[in-house]
Amino acid sequence: MMAGRIKKFRQRFGISAPKVAVRTHVPWYLRWLLLAVLLAFSVALAAWMHDAGRRFAGFDRSEFQDELAGMRREVEATRAELARLGAIANAADARLAIERTAQLQLARQIRLLEQENARLREDVALFESMLSTNSGGLQALNIQRLKVEPDGLPGEYRFRMLLLTGNRRDRAEFQGRLELLVGVQQEGRNAIILVPDRAAADAAAYKLAFKNFYRVEGTFRVDPKAKVGTVQVRVFETGNAQAKATQSVALGS
Repeated sequence: MMAGRIKKFRQRFGISAPKVAVRTHVPWYLRWLLLAVLLAFSVALAAWMHDAGRRFAGFDRSEFQDELAGMRREVEATRAELARLGAIANAADARLAIERTAQLQLARQIRLLEQENARLREDVALFESMLSTNSGGLQALNIQRLKVEPDGLPGEYRFRMLLLTGNRRDRAEFQGRLELLVGVQQEGRNAIILVPDRAAADAAAYKLAFKNFYRVEGTFRVDPKAKVGTVQVRVFETGNAQAKATQSVALGS
């Protein structure tokens, strides 16, 4: 029994005993810190190797970023230029609209001037004709170039005429008034409308005061559903109930 114990003792502490390793104790947090450092180094090394591989293959990340930044600057500059050109285009459109409006107004004024010029030429021709003929047979008052035509609004008509006093020796100013008898047909019935009405506020516009000649122009209105057939113009001298001159005109259908 004693021999067995000695044999076990030799096996544990003798030459054939198991080897014993002596290691330095390292705290656990230092181990994790070292592992984190190694992991970060590995990641950085992998990123460097990736970039190096792309540069070797012809791709440079920094150059790409520079080009991308340049393209963004170009896009911003293009946007700014586009906004500037848009503002210029809007201003040009506004100026063009103003010019078109001015052209329309100028064309309208030219038409009015042409019409006025035509009326003046007609007046001159009429006066020359009166001077070249014997004026002894002319009446004391004449109605010349009576025209009545529809105006812009429904039921509105415009009239114009030229009044002449003839070859009056006294050259006294003629004073009087003008009235129109408008023959209309509505719903199968005929009627006469007096213009201006005695109670009309614009009756003063039909008063006359001139010496040799006077151009009359105005408008009157009827029911838009009524059809105007004839218009008779009558000129009265102040203090005289009988018309000094009358003239009628028929309107076309």
